[in-house]
Amino acid sequence: MNHILSEEELLDLVIQKLKENNKRDLTLVLDELQPYDIANVYVNLPVKLKPRLLHFLSNPVLADCLQEMENPNQQYDLISKLPPEKKAEVLNLMDNDDLAVLLDSLPEEKAHSLLSVMKQEESSIVRNIMNFPDETAGRLMTNRFVWIRDNYTVREAINKLKNFAEFAETINYLYVINDNRQLVGVVSYRDLLLADESQLIKEIMYERVISVSAYTDQEEAARILEKYDFLALPVVDENRVLIGIVTFDDMLDVIIKEANEDIEKLSASGKAIDFDTKAGVATARRLPWLVLLLIIGIFSGRIISYFEETLDLVVALAFFMPMISGMTGNTGTQSLAVVVRGLAGRDLDRKSIFKLIFREFLVGLMIGIICGILISIIAYLWQGNLYLGLVVGLSLFITIIIGTLSGTVIPLILYKLKIDPAIASGPLITTLNDIFSLVTYFSIATVFLHYLI
Repeated sequence: MNHILSEEELLDLVIQKLKENNKRDLTLVLDELQPYDIANVYVNLPVKLKPRLLHFLSNPVLADCLQEMENPNQQYDLISKLPPEKKAEVLNLMDNDDLAVLLDSLPEEKAHSLLSVMKQEESSIVRNIMNFPDETAGRLMTNRFVWIRDNYTVREAINKLKNFAEFAETINYLYVINDNRQLVGVVSYRDLLLADESQLIKEIMYERVISVSAYTDQEEAARILEKYDFLALPVVDENRVLIGIVTFDDMLDVIIKEANEDIEKLSASGKAIDFDTKAGVATARRLPWLVLLLIIGIFSGRIISYFEETLDLVVALAFFMPMISGMTGNTGTQSLAVVVRGLAGRDLDRKSIFKLIFREFLVGLMIGIICGILISIIAYLWQGNLYLGLVVGLSLFITIIIGTLSGTVIPLILYKLKIDPAIASGPLITTLNDIFSLVTYFSIATVFLHYLI
């Protein structure tokens, strides 16, 4: 291929070569593709051509393609089209953690049928991974890594690395164990290249090894990986026995998934909703939040009716209502996003919490002063009433501070109560701030009502 083809062009080319049964050209095309591209082509192929494409793919490539697919039904569809022997070999070649995710999403009967055709050693490892709780390091770990003994020489370590390089997910680190299989050190590939071949591993290894338990939350494992800039993280049991590793690519998937979940909660859309979600399911997931916000929003109407006399006497006040409530909600949502993002990356102590609240208070104070003065001038020039400008400007100043603090304090309170702070969604903060802003606005207007008329 002389240029990079689009997905549509690539699909058309593969279909053409399959229909022509042009094995030579098809092989040349497939050899240039990444597993993700091949998986995408397979998913979009006409049903009758799918088995023909699988015939041209090697077992390792098929295993990689399966791992690139996100839809379990599509993965199972591919596996079910393979001959029994080929199916077993492909499943054995898949990364244990990816296979565990697939089996977890399938009905028990289908999962059992796939496990039964695998090598007993591989199926036992996958079953062991599936026994760990969801969203823990144990569910993400793989046994495809290179370990060495602490009494190996550098030459022996290099030889083992060569023999297992294709098996391992990463060869950047070699994990050192003792006779009890306990993790005692780590050696990088670079360390081996620079060391003398006759040196013992125990002489060049790093003994302070950062590791996690199989029960460590996946977000905590991701934070450790990011903190130390590791490409992989060893996983140990309660006796420090090395049982697996978690790699950077798995952690990247976790980070993206957690970020998407936080965005869903911030938008009050509930569980994941994507392009393929049916309208009824999407409605059911969004509706509970929106009904709750609707009920809370009724209080806004009650507030307006309570100050109806003030509004009747000074109609100009109505013009600034959307601006007051909108600005309050916006500043609250901004603070909420800052806090949720910060909590995802670190644990806060009491000193940090007070520092954050004070910082956000200063931010609200400065924004409130600038916006308050600006809107005061606009209101005065528009209506020629100095007191109207004072009411609008003072109200905006106070409500911006309230909005900023509510967007900061509410998620922190939830965090301290061991509740996911992202639940304090943007719409919830906005609705509450609507109530705060209207009460403040009309209360101040009522106080100055004599000067406004």
